[in-house]
Amino acid sequence: MSKERRGRRGEIMECQVMWEPDGKKDTQMDRFRAAVGASCGLALENYGDLYHWSVKSYSDFWAEFWKFSGIVFSRMYDEVVDTSKGITDVPEWFRGSRLNYAENLLRHKDNDHVALYVAREGREEIVKVTFKELRQQVALFAAAMRKMGVKVGDRVVGYLPNGEHAVEAMLAAASIGAIWSSTSPDFGVNGVLDRFSQIQPKLIFSVEAVVYNGKEHNHMDKLQQVVKGLPDLKKVVVIPYVAPREKVDISKIPNSVFLDDFLATGKGEQAPQLEFEQLPFSHPLFIMFSSGTTGSPKCMVHSAGGTLIQHLKEHILHGNMGSSDIILYYTTVGWMMWNWMVSALATGASLVLYDGSPLFPTPNVLWDLVDRIGITILGTSAKWLSVLEEKHMKPAETHSLQTLHMILSTGSPLKPQSYEYVYRCVKSSVLLGSISGGTDIISCFMGQNASIPVYKGEIQARNLGMAVEAWDEEGKAVWGESGELVCTKPIPCQPTHFWNDENGSKYRKAYFSKFPDVWAHGDYCSINPKTGGIVMLGRSDGTLNPNGVRFGSSEIYNIVEAFEEVMDSLCVPQYNQDGEERVILFLKMVSGHTFRPDLVQRIRNAIRLGLSARHVPSLILETKGIPYTLNGKKVEVAVKQVIAGKPVEHRGAFSNPETLDLYRNIPELQDF
Repeated sequence: MSKERRGRRGEIMECQVMWEPDGKKDTQMDRFRAAVGASCGLALENYGDLYHWSVKSYSDFWAEFWKFSGIVFSRMYDEVVDTSKGITDVPEWFRGSRLNYAENLLRHKDNDHVALYVAREGREEIVKVTFKELRQQVALFAAAMRKMGVKVGDRVVGYLPNGEHAVEAMLAAASIGAIWSSTSPDFGVNGVLDRFSQIQPKLIFSVEAVVYNGKEHNHMDKLQQVVKGLPDLKKVVVIPYVAPREKVDISKIPNSVFLDDFLATGKGEQAPQLEFEQLPFSHPLFIMFSSGTTGSPKCMVHSAGGTLIQHLKEHILHGNMGSSDIILYYTTVGWMMWNWMVSALATGASLVLYDGSPLFPTPNVLWDLVDRIGITILGTSAKWLSVLEEKHMKPAETHSLQTLHMILSTGSPLKPQSYEYVYRCVKSSVLLGSISGGTDIISCFMGQNASIPVYKGEIQARNLGMAVEAWDEEGKAVWGESGELVCTKPIPCQPTHFWNDENGSKYRKAYFSKFPDVWAHGDYCSINPKTGGIVMLGRSDGTLNPNGVRFGSSEIYNIVEAFEEVMDSLCVPQYNQDGEERVILFLKMVSGHTFRPDLVQRIRNAIRLGLSARHVPSLILETKGIPYTLNGKKVEVAVKQVIAGKPVEHRGAFSNPETLDLYRNIPELQDF
């Protein structure tokens, strides 16, 4: 196998194959390619051919996939999309069709097949919910919601852990045509109100406490303050989650009711039947929020049809998923990966909902679940894999992992060394799929693909129908070097609009202010012309540009975090009064290692060798902490603001906001 070497400006010189598809196995991607070839009279030899056709003839592609996916609908569409409209116009997709998202997720007719495995930190028992039981529970939730007056377009929200109640409440809201939004219990009061106060929910679901990392965290005080800040709430449903009902006092929370009593209001003499409102493809399903680290979180409205068809494409074609699969994505309900994972129910796959720390009581928690339940697809974050590597965990030696055939990673770019770690220490035959997209599209621009090889350090390919390129500052596509990630053609998963953005100005500013009629995603990437693979290079708002050399922070992280002494790092620009820029690199040391001049010199040499002399940071300093969002992404922009002496208002968006204070008034930064 050839070694991969990274040249200047992030070009990929050579590639190392880590995994290849079994040529004897026919994937759903292969079957779809054959179906398209037959239907459209095309000779599509490989994934590359299929991808280029899907982007060039995107209307035909989505029509073919609608057929292939078996979407449940009550009225067929009149037109796939008006191709005379550009992506800025947010064209209407599948005009005239009528469908329901929840109906598609609950269409699986094998009643005894397990829909949900529910596992919680500190509890030995794994609760199983069959598809039949899930439908019955969703019917109860929906009947109670209708009874209290929830109707099409109302907002229903969850302040919930990742368990069965969140799935049931969301599906019930979707069955009615209400709009669902959620945050997880680790969000503070301000973080929740920054989000929910913008959308005026009618109903909220919450728990009284959660357990995380071996500790119980009471939730009632936070809930009380949240409810106080949401004057439009008609009902607060409290779920006794940790303590028994008789130990939970809800008397201080207005309009509150326990879940059992709420569900009882929907029960008549007979069990309620599930009714699915038949709604336009573009009907709102979810309101998602940006991380809100630099301002008020954006409220992105995602359509039921766009979310459904995009998720089905990713699960069925890219993930090769079916009813024999069992997927666990380690996520909270405050992250888009939860919505993405739940859509997998539409394939007949089973979900594993895990609530708790992935490292407690041991770092083997998720591997234990893989063996115990027979998980086939495990989703995680790049950060978790690097923590396991630091802890010298070797699941291949301690676990069977027999059923596991795919590991997915997102949240931040997956380092080349993490590929080596997974194939060496976890499982050599697994497909390691780095996936990347965002809350803005509630899905992926690029990701896993069971029909093509995995190369070290690369996301396998751009996904079907996603016209993604890397552009330079002049708006020209660049290949094999770093550029702005753009999408040049309409996609059904873009938000239909932002909530409370009547003239669309916030929406246009967010995606279309950089290049006319082209979606600029805010990420920096490089596309390998040889393999078609992609390397993510960090947020473009964290782009570094000292002496006219533009590069993404991840290019530095990939080199620095390979040093055994370095636990974590943060790379940010600093500007002086003349607008000149220099790069500052902060290192957080592994316990037992000290920050020393010889380490600094070795890191400088490694960056010079791996990238170029102009990539070497001006200053390398030690830090005791690095700020992360609640979804596990490191936050460069906020640190850049702190260094410049500006306030960071939305501290509720951080999992460790106290670390921001470490970057104030650093003596070494005062003389620039």
